[in-house]
Amino acid sequence: MINLETPRKFRAFVNQAHQVAAEMLRPNSRRYDLAEHEYPVELDMLAAMVDGLGASGTSSGAGAAGVRRTEGNEDKGVKNGSNLSSVLSIMEMSWGDVGLLLSMPRQGLGNSAIASVASDEQLRRFDGVWAAMAITEPECGSDSANIRTTARQDGDDYVINGEKIFVTAGGRCDAIVVWATLDKDAGRAAIKSFVVGKDTPGVTVERLEHKLGIRASDTATIRFENARVPAANLLGSPDIDPAKGFGGVMQTFDNTRPLVAAMAVGVARASLELTRDLLSEAGVEINYDRPTHLQPAAAATYLQLEADWEASHLLALQAAWMADNGRPNSLEASIAKAKAGRTANDVTLRCVELTGTLGYSENHLLEKWSRDSKILDIFEGTQQIQQLIVARRLLGKTSAELK
Repeated sequence: MINLETPRKFRAFVNQAHQVAAEMLRPNSRRYDLAEHEYPVELDMLAAMVDGLGASGTSSGAGAAGVRRTEGNEDKGVKNGSNLSSVLSIMEMSWGDVGLLLSMPRQGLGNSAIASVASDEQLRRFDGVWAAMAITEPECGSDSANIRTTARQDGDDYVINGEKIFVTAGGRCDAIVVWATLDKDAGRAAIKSFVVGKDTPGVTVERLEHKLGIRASDTATIRFENARVPAANLLGSPDIDPAKGFGGVMQTFDNTRPLVAAMAVGVARASLELTRDLLSEAGVEINYDRPTHLQPAAAATYLQLEADWEASHLLALQAAWMADNGRPNSLEASIAKAKAGRTANDVTLRCVELTGTLGYSENHLLEKWSRDSKILDIFEGTQQIQQLIVARRLLGKTSAELK
């Protein structure tokens, strides 16, 4: 039976994450939103603290790391592991500031890719590396199967050529997990992921993007020109097996999409809490004992938003719990990401609307959260892509049968 209460062993860690969010992330939120591309130096101390907690076994990571799937315990229904721990902590940290969370050293989405599919030897070798993840290309957005960046084997190395855009933490990271194809004619099965050091000759950060939201997090365009990486840096199997498609690299999404859902849940919760306080100050009270239609319109809207938030919260926890227990969670991960991403957009924008000039001004963070939330419905697979994945899973259709 699934138990979605916060496990006792995680409660202290979750409380610590909330304290960090309240005392470090939230107070610096506006500063780094206005100072786009300025590195948040406060995060170095936070990263050192997280490393210390991880080394002592107190935590499994506060950011987008620590999501390695555990096999062999299917149907036991007893394990609350690193996936649930990461989701719970990310909810708290995103309540503080999602852009700063995405800027945390050694907690990048590339670290999730490494944790998901790396061998034990690779896990040891890349321990402590801050890894970004590079998937999107100028002519390849949501359809990852059409990746054009190539990886050609040359002796004990692979030579990578191509361009990647919208690489989160691409300017600050130590390494990049690059998705590339070994053979363009072989389709999805030839797509593999490689850990490429940022200092590798031929790797160039072309530019940093100016963005609507999550401005504290740098987003880069990176070019690869004959970038040579060791064959040992290929994550997963180097074999091209059409029967398996590119399930190995796609497994990364099954682990990271619940994390993005958790970010959305955290941002939406922050908006709801502040909005409730502002409504209360204006004399609008939310009464849970009265029918919705007997309450002020603002209160009725708030209750609807809160119900959507609660559904998103539970879906994110369910997807993480399934991963911890070795159960296939591709469907649940996409449902959680789709629901939470759209809910965060709806909640934050409606909260701006409900609070009027207070929400639209920079006197509060509501307008910032509405900007930050938009990316959570886009990256790691857009809303439309998630709906397509859910439809395929429910109808039993392949990607070729249902496009």
